[in-house]
Amino acid sequence: MAVTASLSCIRLHNLSPKPQHFPSHSSSSSSSLSSSFTQNPLQTHLQLRPQPIRSAKSNLPVIQMSMEAGVGVMGTKLGMMSYFEPDGKVVPVTVVGFREGNIVTQVKTEVTDGYNAVQVGYRRVRDRKLTKPEMGHLEKAGTIPMRHLQEFRLVAVDGFEPNQKLVFEELFNEGDLVDVSGTTIGKGFQGGIKRHNFKRGPMTHGSKSHRALGSIGAGTTPGRVYKGKKMPGRMGGTKTKIRKLKIVKIDNDLRVVMIKGAVPGKPGNLLRITPAKIVGKNIPKN
Repeated sequence: MAVTASLSCIRLHNLSPKPQHFPSHSSSSSSSLSSSFTQNPLQTHLQLRPQPIRSAKSNLPVIQMSMEAGVGVMGTKLGMMSYFEPDGKVVPVTVVGFREGNIVTQVKTEVTDGYNAVQVGYRRVRDRKLTKPEMGHLEKAGTIPMRHLQEFRLVAVDGFEPNQKLVFEELFNEGDLVDVSGTTIGKGFQGGIKRHNFKRGPMTHGSKSHRALGSIGAGTTPGRVYKGKKMPGRMGGTKTKIRKLKIVKIDNDLRVVMIKGAVPGKPGNLLRITPAKIVGKNIPKN
């Protein structure tokens, strides 16, 4: 009984409140202490977090895009034809025409935009076809209203100025290699045979699998279809670039260019023509 009583006394002694003695602070220390408690806890948390090191140009946006081998132009696909070379050889060519445009609308530099690029406009339209911000952007450069605006990122933009006309004959010569990009012809929703060149099944001898896709994966393991599986879906209507096409003929009278081979899109589509990228020649190896 005595041992139990002594243990209960010890517990009560430990649980009893002890008087707390705070050291005296001066007026300055008390004011700083009160201000620290009244401060926004979110601000205090942000101050304690390590801030990232920023460079002198950190305020400018970081642009990740591919460099062009040189400034290019935009054109309109007119169709395809056969071209007879002087030695009698027949070459399939795509005829590209040019509407009014290919005018520099803006010159971007590392100081103002964080990268060097030339913005070019193409295809004149009526004023009411554009919005007021678009009209204001073109009026600032002193150009005509144009439908399409595209950028050509370059290493240096010396020699370019707004409202400058880009002439195809001054940028390219016959025999040069160019990269042509455009939007392919949309085919709609297609099956695996047309979209991915799959083989069909037997058409006779009791086969019930003719143009069906077939197996798309295993069973319980992995129990799902892998991403990127080739299956039926929408075909065409995507941006595609055909590289290293040869310029066969430049006709100044008709204002057309004949390029060897086929280019994306149907007649009337917009095309982007740039100098071909050749590593070691106009593109550095690194």
